Amino acid sequence: MAKVSVINQEGKKVKDITLKADIFGIEPNQQVIFDAIVMQQASKRQGTHDVKNRTEVRGGGRKPYRQKGSGRARQGSIRSPQWRGGGIVFGPTPRSYKYSLNKKVRRLALKSVLSEKANDKDIIVVDKFELAAPKTKDFKKIIDAIGAGRKTLFVVDTEEDYENAFLSMRNIDSMMMLGSDGINVYDIVNANKLVFTEAAMKKVEEVLG
Repeated sequence: MAKVSVINQEGKKVKDITLKADIFGIEPNQQVIFDAIVMQQASKRQGTHDVKNRTEVRGGGRKPYRQKGSGRARQGSIRSPQWRGGGIVFGPTPRSYKYSLNKKVRRLALKSVLSEKANDKDIIVVDKFELAAPKTKDFKKIIDAIGAGRKTLFVVDTEEDYENAFLSMRNIDSMMMLGSDGINVYDIVNANKLVFTEAAMKKVEEVLG
């Protein structure tokens, strides 16, 4: 079972904790990770694309010319698809791209990406964040002290309890903060480092354990 050090926001070691092997020590399933990311990306699509079919195009209410005697093919409207300016056949219309994966698949995907981060030693556990007021400068000092670096995902037990930390962090490029109930495969894969508060780590282990 893997061990990780718990540090304070000054970067000093407080104690060691043991990570659950069935969450942070499994063999990552790459196919499940891929499926979860594709599902998340598809769910983010707006699906507002739209074209006009022949009933929505303006004009074309009158028959362009008589049915017989002209020598040309019969036509009922100048807004038929074969006419320039006519309606579009089988074009895109507004739709939702959302779909869901099986619950066991989603849990396996989360465990797989967490295990990858643990194997690469990209997980940092901090006992807590304490900021008297929202100050980006103070939060940058914490980032440097704990060795977080660029593209870091901070996971706290509840976002409401860390409002000052969130407000201090949001102006820093490539940083993100989520509550423990909001962690997802895409954001974990996209981050170079994962920084958990100790309470958030316990919550994640309770939910996925």
